[in-house]
Amino acid sequence: MDLAYIPSPSTGVIHLGPIPLRGYAFCIILGVFVAVWLGNKRWIARGGTAGTVADIAVWAVPFGLVGGRLYHVITDYQLYFSEGENWVDAFKIWEGGLGIWGAIAFGAVGAWIGCRRRGIPLPAYADAIAPGIALAQAIGRWGNWFNQELYGKPTDLPWALKITESANREAGLYHPTFLYESLWCVGVAFLVIWADRRFKLGHGRAFALYVAAYCAGRGWIEYMRVDEAHHILGLRLNVWTAIIVFVLAVVYMVVSARVRPGREEIVEPRSRKPVETGKTDDDAEDAADAGTGNAASDDAADPDDAGDSHDVENGAGNGAGSAAKG
Repeated sequence: MDLAYIPSPSTGVIHLGPIPLRGYAFCIILGVFVAVWLGNKRWIARGGTAGTVADIAVWAVPFGLVGGRLYHVITDYQLYFSEGENWVDAFKIWEGGLGIWGAIAFGAVGAWIGCRRRGIPLPAYADAIAPGIALAQAIGRWGNWFNQELYGKPTDLPWALKITESANREAGLYHPTFLYESLWCVGVAFLVIWADRRFKLGHGRAFALYVAAYCAGRGWIEYMRVDEAHHILGLRLNVWTAIIVFVLAVVYMVVSARVRPGREEIVEPRSRKPVETGKTDDDAEDAADAGTGNAASDDAADPDDAGDSHDVENGAGNGAGSAAKG
């Protein structure tokens, strides 16, 4: 008799009247909101303006969803294009099936487009949202719990996941790999936040740390899974992907630290708050308010006029102070 286990929901859909609320979709949406919320806080702390992260996410999220679905369909094409399967199911994203590798790759393309439109360096943006992405993954993995998918090998551990029988799965107790990955992603988020504060990571290195740390966990978690997957030299395809991406992320961190040490001083051209200049937030606010008269705030907001504002404040020029007051 099994004394303890994690039960699976009897259904992945809750109907609110005529509206179906799918657990998988809800977890994805909640994860996106958390990522944008945390990314916005980190972006402001880096010297950016509120709302920028959300504006760029409008580009990144749709690209990420398309990329995640494409990766899944391409790597598991037999689920949709084999004999007896319905290719239309490839578009049913609410039934599960998003590859994180494709989601991050295509999401980066969308973020790049959004950053170019705002004149923002993509590496700085990536550093700001990296922990939020990890938390979004942690939340999104619970969508697999709703769908009773992506579990591991059979086990009798107290935290085993109980799976009910269906056409595509056998009833039993299995390793809850969705839970392992969810907890791992939470740890990755805290690791990146700590390392970023401790070492002042910049130029994409915080994002690279997130990628490397996630891949390290995904490798052993993927190895435990029993769902159908393609194998290369005895290893699952996603294990190889995790190894390759891990190496690339580590190489990027090492090379970037040598070529571009330190952190970006300005992350957003229109931002008034200086970044990592040794000044406190109060100093930044005083500098932004420097000058006198009604035109002073406009001058402080324009980096090109910074020198003029400084001259006004210090009384440079015989008539500069009087002109500013007028």
